[in-house]
Amino acid sequence: QVRLVESGGGLVQAGDSLRLSCAASGGTFSSRAMGWFRQAPGKEREFVAVIGSDGGATYYSDSVRGRFTISRDNAKTTTYLQMNYLKPDDTAVYFCAAAVRPQLGPATAGLYRWYNSWGQGTQVTVSS
Repeated sequence: QVRLVESGGGLVQAGDSLRLSCAASGGTFSSRAMGWFRQAPGKEREFVAVIGSDGGATYYSDSVRGRFTISRDNAKTTTYLQMNYLKPDDTAVYFCAAAVRPQLGPATAGLYRWYNSWGQGTQVTVSS
């Protein structure tokens, strides 16, 4: 399995931007779709975004579409989540995850069973 380490979280104000990174090692990164999820206190982990193995297909949750952008650099085995116009509701621990297949569609991207490697998470806190 691939090992994932997230970074880039922090405390920001509403309207600010952050870029999260997820560094992968020890696996076949370039052949796996990569996703971002988040979990707020007292809530279930929810899907944020996914990107295909070649960086082509991307899908977003309704709550972040238009504000967040997922990308990847296969040469650096790193996945990114650029978060703009942050809101207090975006406050959560953000996790990256490696999928078991190269592509996930809108019907499968948010389902935990399609991911078999998870990072430890990075905290994002947005103050109003």
